[in-house]
Amino acid sequence: MNDKGKNWVKAEDVARLAGVSRSAVSRTFTPGASVADKTRSKVMRAAEQLGYQVNIIARTMNTGSSNFIGIVTAGFDNPFRSKLLSPLVHQLALHGFMPLLMNADDPEQLAPSLRQLLSYHVAGVIITSGAPPLSLAEEYLARKIPVTLINRHAELPGCDRVASDNAQGMALMADYCRQQGWRNIGFVGEHITNFSTQQRYEALMDSAPDLVVTSRFIAGGGYAAGRAAAQELSRCQVLLCATDMLALGAIDGLRALNSGDFVPAVIGFDDIPQASWDPYHLTTVQQDTDGLAQQAVDLLITRIAQFDLPARQRAVSVKLIVRQSA
Repeated sequence: MNDKGKNWVKAEDVARLAGVSRSAVSRTFTPGASVADKTRSKVMRAAEQLGYQVNIIARTMNTGSSNFIGIVTAGFDNPFRSKLLSPLVHQLALHGFMPLLMNADDPEQLAPSLRQLLSYHVAGVIITSGAPPLSLAEEYLARKIPVTLINRHAELPGCDRVASDNAQGMALMADYCRQQGWRNIGFVGEHITNFSTQQRYEALMDSAPDLVVTSRFIAGGGYAAGRAAAQELSRCQVLLCATDMLALGAIDGLRALNSGDFVPAVIGFDDIPQASWDPYHLTTVQQDTDGLAQQAVDLLITRIAQFDLPARQRAVSVKLIVRQSA
Protein backbone atom coordinates (compact mmCIF):
# COMPACT_ATOMS: atom_id res chain seq x y z
CA MET A 1 0.00 0.00 0.00
CA ASN A 2 1.44 3.41 -0.90
CA ASP A 3 1.75 6.29 1.57
CA LYS A 4 -1.27 8.04 0.11
CA GLY A 5 -3.43 5.03 0.89
CA LYS A 6 -2.41 5.24 4.54
CA ASN A 7 -3.46 8.87 5.01
CA TRP A 8 -6.33 9.72 7.34
CA VAL A 9 -9.27 11.66 5.97
CA LYS A 10 -8.94 15.26 7.18
CA ALA A 11 -11.50 17.87 8.10
CA GLU A 12 -10.42 19.84 5.02
CA ASP A 13 -11.46 16.88 2.85
CA VAL A 14 -14.90 16.84 4.43
CA ALA A 15 -15.25 20.61 4.04
CA ARG A 16 -14.31 20.40 0.34
CA LEU A 17 -16.82 17.65 -0.40
CA ALA A 18 -19.61 19.28 1.64
CA GLY A 19 -18.96 22.72 0.15
CA VAL A 20 -18.54 24.37 3.57
CA SER A 21 -15.73 25.97 5.52
CA ARG A 22 -13.22 24.07 7.65
CA SER A 23 -14.61 25.79 10.76
CA ALA A 24 -18.13 24.53 9.93
CA VAL A 25 -16.80 20.96 10.04
CA SER A 26 -15.14 21.65 13.37
CA ARG A 27 -18.34 23.12 14.84
CA THR A 28 -20.38 20.16 13.60
CA PHE A 29 -18.25 17.73 15.57
CA THR A 30 -17.93 19.93 18.68
CA PRO A 31 -20.63 19.14 21.30
CA GLY A 32 -22.76 22.22 22.00
CA ALA A 33 -21.32 24.31 19.16
CA SER A 34 -23.71 26.36 17.02
CA VAL A 35 -24.19 25.19 13.44
CA ALA A 36 -27.14 25.42 11.04
CA ASP A 37 -29.12 22.22 10.51
CA LYS A 38 -28.57 22.38 6.74
CA THR A 39 -24.83 22.75 7.19
CA ARG A 40 -24.74 19.96 9.76
CA SER A 41 -26.55 17.60 7.37
CA LYS A 42 -24.13 18.33 4.52
CA VAL A 43 -21.12 17.82 6.78
CA MET A 44 -22.44 14.55 8.21
CA ARG A 45 -23.19 13.16 4.75
CA ALA A 46 -19.70 14.05 3.51
CA ALA A 47 -18.08 12.63 6.66
CA GLU A 48 -19.95 9.35 6.27
CA GLN A 49 -19.06 9.11 2.58
CA LEU A 50 -15.36 9.68 3.28
CA GLY A 51 -15.20 7.68 6.52
CA TYR A 52 -14.05 10.70 8.48
CA GLN A 53 -13.28 10.43 12.22
CA VAL A 54 -12.43 13.34 14.51
CA ASN A 55 -8.73 13.48 15.46
CA ILE A 56 -9.10 13.64 19.22
CA ILE A 57 -5.38 14.13 19.84
CA ALA A 58 -5.21 17.06 17.43
CA ARG A 59 -8.28 18.65 19.01
CA THR A 60 -6.72 18.28 22.43
CA MET A 61 -3.58 20.06 21.27
CA ASN A 62 -5.60 22.87 19.68
CA THR A 63 -8.11 23.46 22.48
CA GLY A 64 -6.14 22.43 25.56
CA SER A 65 -8.92 20.07 26.66
CA SER A 66 -10.22 16.66 25.66
CA ASN A 67 -13.08 14.24 26.14
CA PHE A 68 -10.83 11.81 28.01
CA ILE A 69 -11.76 10.83 31.58
CA GLY A 70 -9.21 9.12 33.81
CA ILE A 71 -10.45 6.16 35.85
CA VAL A 72 -8.03 5.45 38.69
CA THR A 73 -8.41 2.17 40.54
CA ALA A 74 -6.36 -0.44 42.36
CA GLY A 75 -6.69 -4.18 42.19
CA PHE A 76 -8.01 -5.08 38.75
CA ASP A 77 -8.40 -8.61 40.10
CA ASN A 78 -10.94 -7.38 42.67
CA PRO A 79 -14.30 -8.70 41.42
CA PHE A 80 -16.34 -5.76 42.67
CA ARG A 81 -14.14 -3.11 41.09
CA SER A 82 -14.14 -5.12 37.85
CA LYS A 83 -17.95 -5.22 37.99
CA LEU A 84 -18.04 -1.43 38.47
CA LEU A 85 -15.82 -0.63 35.48
CA SER A 86 -18.31 -1.78 32.84
CA PRO A 87 -21.16 0.60 33.80
CA LEU A 88 -18.65 3.42 34.32
CA VAL A 89 -17.37 3.04 30.77
CA HIS A 90 -20.96 2.82 29.50
CA GLN A 91 -22.08 5.97 31.31
CA LEU A 92 -19.07 7.92 30.07
CA ALA A 93 -19.76 6.83 26.49
CA LEU A 94 -23.37 8.03 26.77
CA HIS A 95 -22.01 11.51 27.49
CA GLY A 96 -19.39 11.42 24.76
CA PHE A 97 -16.39 10.77 26.99
CA MET A 98 -13.62 8.19 26.57
CA PRO A 99 -12.05 6.41 29.59
CA LEU A 100 -8.34 6.16 30.26
CA LEU A 101 -7.76 3.42 32.83
CA MET A 102 -4.95 3.79 35.38
CA ASN A 103 -3.83 1.03 37.75
CA ALA A 104 -2.71 2.50 41.08
CA ASP A 105 -1.59 -0.81 42.61
CA ASP A 106 2.10 0.10 42.45
CA PRO A 107 2.95 3.22 44.52
CA GLU A 108 6.10 3.75 42.46
CA GLN A 109 4.00 4.10 39.32
CA LEU A 110 1.65 6.75 40.71
CA ALA A 111 3.76 9.76 39.73
CA PRO A 112 4.44 8.54 36.16
CA SER A 113 0.78 7.59 35.76
CA LEU A 114 -0.29 11.01 37.01
CA ARG A 115 1.88 12.69 34.40
CA GLN A 116 0.56 10.35 31.74
CA LEU A 117 -3.06 11.27 32.45
CA LEU A 118 -2.17 14.96 32.55
CA SER A 119 -0.48 14.66 29.15
CA TYR A 120 -3.86 13.70 27.69
CA HIS A 121 -5.44 16.86 29.16
CA VAL A 122 -8.13 14.74 30.85
CA ALA A 123 -11.41 16.54 31.41
CA GLY A 124 -11.94 14.82 34.75
CA VAL A 125 -10.96 11.88 36.97
CA ILE A 126 -12.92 9.16 38.77
CA ILE A 127 -11.15 7.42 41.66
CA THR A 128 -12.65 4.16 42.93
CA SER A 129 -12.33 2.32 46.22
CA GLY A 130 -9.06 0.60 47.00
CA ALA A 131 -5.49 1.69 47.39
CA PRO A 132 -5.05 4.96 45.42
CA PRO A 133 -4.00 7.58 48.00
CA LEU A 134 -6.09 10.71 48.32
CA SER A 135 -2.99 12.78 47.62
CA LEU A 136 -3.61 11.75 44.03
CA ALA A 137 -7.00 13.48 44.09
CA GLU A 138 -5.36 16.59 45.54
CA GLU A 139 -2.89 16.65 42.65
CA TYR A 140 -5.70 16.74 40.09
CA LEU A 141 -7.80 19.26 42.01
CA ALA A 142 -4.81 21.59 42.29
CA ARG A 143 -4.80 21.67 38.48
CA LYS A 144 -8.55 22.41 38.37
CA ILE A 145 -9.30 18.92 37.08
CA PRO A 146 -12.66 17.68 38.48
CA VAL A 147 -12.53 14.57 40.68
CA THR A 148 -15.30 12.20 41.77
CA LEU A 149 -14.65 9.50 44.38
CA ILE A 150 -16.57 6.22 44.49
CA ASN A 151 -16.82 4.46 47.87
CA ARG A 152 -14.06 6.66 49.25
CA HIS A 153 -14.07 9.35 51.92
CA ALA A 154 -12.32 12.68 51.65
CA GLU A 155 -13.05 16.21 52.85
CA LEU A 156 -11.48 17.94 49.86
CA PRO A 157 -12.87 21.24 48.55
CA GLY A 158 -14.47 20.73 45.16
CA CYS A 159 -14.24 16.94 45.32
CA ASP A 160 -17.50 15.02 44.88
CA ARG A 161 -18.30 11.63 46.43
CA VAL A 162 -20.74 8.85 45.69
CA ALA A 163 -21.04 5.75 47.84
CA SER A 164 -23.34 2.85 48.49
CA ASP A 165 -25.65 3.41 51.45
CA ASN A 166 -23.68 1.41 54.00
CA ALA A 167 -26.00 2.38 56.85
CA GLN A 168 -28.97 0.98 54.94
CA GLY A 169 -27.05 -2.20 54.09
CA MET A 170 -26.03 -2.96 57.64
CA ALA A 171 -29.52 -2.19 58.93
CA LEU A 172 -30.84 -4.76 56.46
CA MET A 173 -28.33 -7.29 57.80
CA ALA A 174 -29.25 -6.57 61.42
CA ASP A 175 -32.98 -6.86 60.72
CA TYR A 176 -32.43 -10.17 58.93
CA CYS A 177 -30.47 -11.51 61.91
CA ARG A 178 -33.35 -10.62 64.22
CA GLN A 179 -35.82 -12.34 61.90
CA GLN A 180 -33.69 -15.50 62.02
CA GLY A 181 -33.29 -15.31 65.80
CA TRP A 182 -29.53 -14.73 65.63
CA ARG A 183 -28.18 -12.57 68.45
CA ASN A 184 -24.53 -13.72 68.65
CA ILE A 185 -22.97 -11.92 65.67
CA GLY A 186 -19.46 -12.04 64.24
CA PHE A 187 -18.22 -9.16 62.08
CA VAL A 188 -15.32 -9.70 59.67
CA GLY A 189 -13.62 -6.69 58.09
CA GLU A 190 -10.45 -5.45 56.52
CA HIS A 191 -8.27 -3.03 58.50
CA ILE A 192 -10.47 -0.67 60.51
CA THR A 193 -9.04 2.32 58.59
CA ASN A 194 -10.47 0.93 55.35
CA PHE A 195 -13.37 3.21 54.34
CA SER A 196 -15.93 0.50 53.59
CA THR A 197 -15.03 -1.64 56.61
CA GLN A 198 -15.12 1.33 58.96
CA GLN A 199 -18.47 2.61 57.67
CA ARG A 200 -20.09 -0.82 57.70
CA TYR A 201 -18.84 -1.71 61.16
CA GLU A 202 -19.98 1.60 62.65
CA ALA A 203 -23.34 1.26 60.89
CA LEU A 204 -23.76 -2.26 62.28
CA MET A 205 -23.06 -1.10 65.81
CA ASP A 206 -25.59 1.72 65.41
CA SER A 207 -28.20 -0.68 63.98
CA ALA A 208 -27.72 -3.53 66.44
CA PRO A 209 -27.44 -2.29 70.03
CA ASP A 210 -29.49 -5.33 71.06
CA LEU A 211 -27.13 -7.83 69.42
CA VAL A 212 -23.81 -9.18 70.72
CA VAL A 213 -21.11 -8.38 68.14
CA THR A 214 -17.61 -9.87 68.12
CA SER A 215 -15.34 -8.34 65.47
CA ARG A 216 -12.16 -9.32 63.62
CA PHE A 217 -10.25 -6.86 61.42
CA ILE A 218 -7.50 -8.26 59.22
CA ALA A 219 -5.21 -5.99 57.19
CA GLY A 220 -5.24 -6.76 53.49
CA GLY A 221 -8.69 -8.30 53.57
CA GLY A 222 -9.71 -10.63 50.80
CA TYR A 223 -10.40 -14.34 50.67
CA ALA A 224 -7.51 -15.47 52.89
CA ALA A 225 -8.43 -12.98 55.60
CA GLY A 226 -12.03 -14.16 55.62
CA ARG A 227 -10.92 -17.76 55.87
CA ALA A 228 -8.66 -17.03 58.84
CA ALA A 229 -11.20 -14.87 60.69
CA ALA A 230 -13.98 -17.44 60.29
CA GLN A 231 -12.08 -20.03 62.28
CA GLU A 232 -11.77 -17.56 65.18
CA LEU A 233 -15.49 -16.72 65.06
CA SER A 234 -16.89 -20.20 64.51
CA ARG A 235 -18.91 -20.01 67.74
CA CYS A 236 -21.02 -17.14 66.44
CA GLN A 237 -24.45 -17.79 64.94
CA VAL A 238 -23.76 -15.69 61.85
CA LEU A 239 -20.76 -13.93 60.32
CA LEU A 240 -21.40 -10.54 58.73
CA CYS A 241 -18.58 -9.76 56.30
CA ALA A 242 -17.62 -6.32 55.00
CA THR A 243 -17.07 -7.73 51.49
CA ASP A 244 -18.10 -10.78 49.51
CA MET A 245 -14.49 -11.92 49.13
CA LEU A 246 -14.18 -12.02 52.91
CA ALA A 247 -17.47 -13.95 53.03
CA LEU A 248 -16.36 -16.53 50.46
CA GLY A 249 -13.18 -17.10 52.44
CA ALA A 250 -15.24 -17.39 55.62
CA ILE A 251 -17.46 -20.08 54.12
CA ASP A 252 -14.46 -22.17 53.09
CA GLY A 253 -12.75 -21.53 56.42
CA LEU A 254 -15.76 -22.89 58.28
CA ARG A 255 -15.91 -25.92 55.99
CA ALA A 256 -12.24 -26.63 56.67
CA LEU A 257 -12.95 -27.06 60.36
CA ASN A 258 -14.70 -30.35 59.57
CA SER A 259 -16.77 -29.92 62.69
CA GLY A 260 -20.02 -31.73 63.25
CA ASP A 261 -21.17 -28.88 65.44
CA PHE A 262 -23.36 -25.95 64.40
CA VAL A 263 -21.89 -24.02 61.46
CA PRO A 264 -22.54 -20.26 61.42
CA ALA A 265 -24.47 -18.61 58.62
CA VAL A 266 -22.50 -16.15 56.46
CA ILE A 267 -23.60 -12.86 54.86
CA GLY A 268 -21.48 -10.74 52.53
CA PHE A 269 -21.58 -7.27 51.04
CA ASP A 270 -21.21 -6.43 47.29
CA ASP A 271 -22.95 -9.22 45.31
CA ILE A 272 -19.98 -10.00 43.08
CA PRO A 273 -20.57 -12.63 40.35
CA GLN A 274 -18.95 -15.37 42.45
CA ALA A 275 -21.56 -14.87 45.20
CA SER A 276 -24.16 -16.81 43.20
CA TRP A 277 -21.82 -19.69 42.28
CA ASP A 278 -22.94 -23.17 43.32
CA PRO A 279 -20.27 -23.73 46.02
CA TYR A 280 -21.40 -20.59 47.89
CA HIS A 281 -24.95 -19.33 47.16
CA LEU A 282 -23.99 -16.34 49.30
CA THR A 283 -26.60 -14.18 50.97
CA THR A 284 -25.32 -10.64 50.50
CA VAL A 285 -26.06 -6.94 50.33
CA GLN A 286 -26.07 -5.96 46.68
CA GLN A 287 -24.33 -2.75 45.64
CA ASP A 288 -25.97 -1.06 42.65
CA THR A 289 -22.98 -0.65 40.33
CA ASP A 290 -25.15 0.89 37.60
CA GLY A 291 -26.43 3.47 40.08
CA LEU A 292 -22.94 4.21 41.39
CA ALA A 293 -21.64 4.72 37.87
CA GLN A 294 -24.55 6.92 36.82
CA GLN A 295 -24.27 9.16 39.88
CA ALA A 296 -20.48 9.40 39.64
CA VAL A 297 -20.53 10.42 35.98
CA ASP A 298 -23.37 12.89 36.58
CA LEU A 299 -21.40 14.57 39.37
CA LEU A 300 -18.30 14.69 37.21
CA ILE A 301 -19.85 16.20 34.09
CA THR A 302 -21.68 18.88 36.06
CA ARG A 303 -18.40 19.84 37.73
CA ILE A 304 -16.63 19.87 34.37
CA ALA A 305 -19.18 22.50 33.34
CA GLN A 306 -18.76 24.43 36.62
CA PHE A 307 -15.64 23.57 38.59
CA ASP A 308 -16.31 25.89 41.57
CA LEU A 309 -19.45 24.11 42.80
CA PRO A 310 -19.52 23.17 46.50
CA ALA A 311 -18.46 19.60 47.29
CA ARG A 312 -21.37 17.17 46.93
CA GLN A 313 -22.12 13.69 48.26
CA ARG A 314 -24.67 11.13 47.11
CA ALA A 315 -25.71 7.76 48.56
CA VAL A 316 -26.92 4.89 46.38
CA SER A 317 -29.46 2.44 47.79
CA VAL A 318 -28.61 -1.24 48.35
CA LYS A 319 -30.72 -4.36 48.82
CA LEU A 320 -30.41 -7.71 50.57
CA ILE A 321 -30.15 -10.76 48.30
CA VAL A 322 -31.10 -13.90 50.25
CA ARG A 323 -29.50 -17.17 49.12
CA GLN A 324 -28.54 -20.38 50.91
CA SER A 325 -25.57 -19.26 53.04
CA ALA A 326 -27.87 -17.58 55.58
